[in-house]
Amino acid sequence: MTDLPILERVRRRLAVDTSEPSPHSVAAALRAEHHVAGSATVLALVDQLRSETRGAGLLDPLLATPGVTDVLVNGPDEVYIDRGRGLERSAVRFADEESVRRLAQRLAAQAGRRLDDASPWVDARLGDGTRLHAVLAPVAWPGTLVSLRVPARRSFSLDELRSSGSLTDDIVQLLRRIIAARAAFVVTGGTGSGKTTLLAALLAAVDPNERLVIVEDATELRPDHPHVVGLEARPANVEGAGLVTVRDLVRQALRMRPDRLVVGEVRGAEVVDLLAALNTGHEGGCGTLHANSPRDVPARFEALGVAAGLPRDAVHSQLAASVDLVIHLASGRDGVRRVEQIATLERGRDGAVACVPALTLGHSGAERGPGYPRLETLFR
Repeated sequence: MTDLPILERVRRRLAVDTSEPSPHSVAAALRAEHHVAGSATVLALVDQLRSETRGAGLLDPLLATPGVTDVLVNGPDEVYIDRGRGLERSAVRFADEESVRRLAQRLAAQAGRRLDDASPWVDARLGDGTRLHAVLAPVAWPGTLVSLRVPARRSFSLDELRSSGSLTDDIVQLLRRIIAARAAFVVTGGTGSGKTTLLAALLAAVDPNERLVIVEDATELRPDHPHVVGLEARPANVEGAGLVTVRDLVRQALRMRPDRLVVGEVRGAEVVDLLAALNTGHEGGCGTLHANSPRDVPARFEALGVAAGLPRDAVHSQLAASVDLVIHLASGRDGVRRVEQIATLERGRDGAVACVPALTLGHSGAERGPGYPRLETLFR
């Protein structure tokens, strides 16, 4: 194990030098500290110091691990990964709290953001598309918290999702019919349920002659489609200027002649413009929405719309007229993410919209629900 005191002393000596640590500079720093070390120790120090100045340092091997979607750091002693089967504790450890803090600040700086005691949290996207969220201690405990969301390295087709067990043959055929019918839909589910993965696969099945315009808070959707363009939101800079919201971008997207308007995740005031767009001739629009069950979807739209200044009745009126279906995902006990239910949105006598199950999928197969006739009418 590396001698932490000597590592810190070498680090301080090299801090005045802006060049990358090298065997020569590390050896010179060791001599200045009157520390005798062999070539193996020098090279180990060089590797460790370089890891602190490149990429995500100690976390780079985890981020490069196939299948990893999230890397979570809870202070210096707890590092977790998610490979789609729930959280797993890794063997990675940081030397101390200061090491985690330095990493978080360096990653924030790479994204052009400020992270210090005056601004103790950051939400940004790194150059390779990785989503960074960090909160410094003592605001966070047990230490500085770092959350890294790894972008999808590739898009999956519906057939590939069927092969992985996420979809059945019947559901693949049904989803293709939904796309061909230009039905407007939202893909829902909890955190890590695979919403973005499924939406990308659905968009890949869209007619190649159609133009997809995707609006996202942070770029994640990469559908395998020949005509797709994207708009990405931008936070304000340290002076508070330059903010570009998803709502701003939805309005811009409407002027870009979209055949399909896609909002990567509906979670703010953009819901007003999205519902208005889908209700004024923009068929086949879609997006994702965080919801624990289909029946929660109308309430989620209501909460977002009311918070954006839209009256409750207007939210339900536009929702009923603009969104046709909800495709809900859930992770099973075996860790596989599957389509759990397809539901229709129907307005009741009281004016409120409700999710009505059309197909519910379980171990015994697909069970038709009261919303199935409405689903069939979409295909005519």
